[in-house]
Amino acid sequence: MDIGSDKKVSWLKIPDESNPALGLRGARVSLERKGIFKTQIRALLRAGVYGNLKIMFPMIAAMEELEEALKIVEQVKDDLREAGYSINENVPVGMMMEVPSAALAADDFAQKVDFFSIGSNDLIQYTMAMDRGNERVAYLYQPFNPAILRLVRMIIDAGKKHDIPVSVCGEIAADPLSAIVLLGMEIDELSMSSQSISVIKKIIRNVTFDEAKETVAQIMTMENGTKIYDYLRTKYDDRFGIYF
Repeated sequence: MDIGSDKKVSWLKIPDESNPALGLRGARVSLERKGIFKTQIRALLRAGVYGNLKIMFPMIAAMEELEEALKIVEQVKDDLREAGYSINENVPVGMMMEVPSAALAADDFAQKVDFFSIGSNDLIQYTMAMDRGNERVAYLYQPFNPAILRLVRMIIDAGKKHDIPVSVCGEIAADPLSAIVLLGMEIDELSMSSQSISVIKKIIRNVTFDEAKETVAQIMTMENGTKIYDYLRTKYDDRFGIYF
């Protein structure tokens, strides 16, 4: 479960926090409430026998958190085997990459999990030190800020190096210009709402891989997120301007 901050659940009775976005949320809740966490893992492992299922830990910021979560998964597997239940022994286990500390250590994390999913909304929020619900600092929500682009590329490169797939979810996955950039960075998968699929499909079908890579090479030399955005809009306006 990905609970906390803007995703509140009354029955968990998480105490009010002065800064919930930096407090008890995501995997932190699961690791504090281990009884609930183990129940979820048990259910997932048993359900995995009947279909295609993956387990993903949200809001991992430190290796200690990931290692503790993986240890609990193995403990639950042992308990289920001893109880005589059938389980899927090979359920892929991955993690959300939405905290700068995780992105910077992507090479280490990639050796521990089966896949990454980049949570772009939170990655931007935490990297830019801005509350995405605060209109007064909304100008800092910059998907094309060089720092964001470097972190995303770092995550994707770590996935390629260790042969694990990398997907991206959040607003940038459904943004036409971002899709071109992500394509050029060799992202494996984009996760978006159904109404965005046709537009992004059109973009991807009309931009060659080599062109996307050349575009990425060009913008990675630039130091200003606004200028990068303007460059991309100008370059692709004739073909896709209706979608910007």
